[in-house]
This record gives sequence, structure tokens and C-alpha cells, in this order.
Amino acid sequence: MNDAQSVDNLVNQYNVLKKEISKVIVGQDDVIDQVILSIFCKGHSLLVGVPGLAKTLLVNTISDALGLSFNRIQFTPDLMPSDIVGAEILDENRHFKFVKGPLFANIILADEINRTPPKTQSALLEAMQEKSVTAAGHTYKMDLPFFVLATQNPIEQEGTYPLPEAQLDRFMFNIKVDYPSFLEEIEIVKQTTTDSDVTLNNVLSGQEILDIQSLIRRIPVVDNVLTYAVELAAKTRPNTEKAPDFVNEYLSWGAGPRASQYLVLGAKAHAAINGRYSPDREDVQAVAPAILRHRIVKNYKAEAEGLDVDDIIKRLL
Repeated sequence: MNDAQSVDNLVNQYNVLKKEISKVIVGQDDVIDQVILSIFCKGHSLLVGVPGLAKTLLVNTISDALGLSFNRIQFTPDLMPSDIVGAEILDENRHFKFVKGPLFANIILADEINRTPPKTQSALLEAMQEKSVTAAGHTYKMDLPFFVLATQNPIEQEGTYPLPEAQLDRFMFNIKVDYPSFLEEIEIVKQTTTDSDVTLNNVLSGQEILDIQSLIRRIPVVDNVLTYAVELAAKTRPNTEKAPDFVNEYLSWGAGPRASQYLVLGAKAHAAINGRYSPDREDVQAVAPAILRHRIVKNYKAEAEGLDVDDIIKRLL
């Protein structure tokens, strides 16, 4: 099968996957799209929304539909790195052996990731970037595909530990999960207040996801789209040659090169799921808010004027 046929096949697989997820999740189309895109791009996603918007259920549903191993880690203030990664123990023969923690699965739901101290949050860093874990001088590879899907509430910030920039930068997407529409909420209440049980079919295997990830990277990008993506990331960096005046005025920090990489990869995947064999500027713009949202830091002036990060990104686009 050539790459053009593979893209056509991907569109079918994507549509079947979305149909399967919609058996459980009502609405939230953009959120589902972005989570699937991050999986197709070997990326991780941070889902931010108030309690009760089915963030955890969404991750559960996607893992069921993909037929991958899944672990949920509930982050709490007393969680230790060894509770996630695993630890060496002395076995009955008085030999040390490594007992793997819940991090060793294809899909990890890091629930309320900002409720645990930075020491424990940073236990995820190596796994997210290198797809491996080092413990007691030994390196253990993760099973592929491997994704971290983390959730965070934007309210109840007392007793939480904001994610450091280095950790945030590991997430491809920062996805805003919003309230459902009125009609969607009626449908949600209908579905969840009866005794119905939904069975999901496995749509994609682990190997098929690895094949899709490889296909996304093979999709060609014309130079002007590549330049546009890199320029977009460069424009977020205050006091540099590409930065517009309003960026210098309202931002104290901009997106790094990882943003440029993700803009191109995200655009490729966005084009592919829409049946196109090469991305254009519109594909870059479609994925830009979720990629840039957590990579730019507002200054005091922006805070004082009540400017939202998304407003700044809209002006950039």
C-alpha cells in the first residue's frame, strides 16, 4: 500500500474510531480530535477543564476503543516517584528485582497532575520524552505506543503545584474542555441516568497506531508551510526580530523550537485525517492554539488588562 492509499485508509480508521467514542462521549468534537491527533503524532495531551466534564471518561473510552493497556494514576500530595515508576525490592532469594509501577502501560491517565509536588511530577519527564525510565542505574523501556494524557482543574488552585515549564513543554497539546451545549447536556443526562451498558469495539491495535505515526512523519510539507509554522512560533518570542509590537508589550516568554516541531507534525496529522496528502497553512492554524497555549507566558500588563492567552494567539493568527 502506498502512502496515498494509507492516508485514505487512515481517514476510514479515524471515522470509525470517532463513531466508537461517540457511543459514550456526547459532543466534545474538538477535544476528541485533538486527543486523537496527539496520539497519531506520538504526543502527550493535557486536558484542562472544570470537574464533571468527562475528562477521565474520555481517556478511558479512547483506551477501550484502541485496545491498548491502560493505567490511571490519581495524583495526590503524598504520591512519591517510586509509586509511579516502580521500585527495587529484595526478593525471597535476597536479590534485588525491579517491580514496575503503573507508568508501564500504553496509555497513562495522570489524573489531576497538579495535585502532586514537583518531585513526583518530574518522575514523568524521562518517560514522556525518552520513552524509558531509569531506576537504580538501570534503564527500562516503555511499551510502545506510549502516551500520557493528564487532566487538570483550572479552579480549586489551593494546595496545588503548578506544572513547571519544562514539564508543560513535554505536552504536545493543552486542550480546553468546555461545558457541553444545552442539547448535548440533555443527551448526556438521558444516557447516564438509565441502566444501559455500552460495549466498545477495538478499532486500532498498537501496531496500527505505530504504522499511523510512521505515516504522519512521511507526509511531505512544502517549504512555505514549514516556514509559516516556524515563523508563527518565532513571533511569540518577545524582543526578537520576528516579534510584533503587541507580543513585546504583553508576553514575557515565548514558545521554543518544540512548538515549531509540533505545529508541523500536528498540521500533517490534521491534513491526513481530512483526507489530504500534504498540509497547508489552515492546518497549522487549526492546531496552533492547543500547541501554543501552554508555551507562552503573559507579563503583568497582560494580567492587569485581563488579556487571555487565546486572545494573543488569535491576534498572531
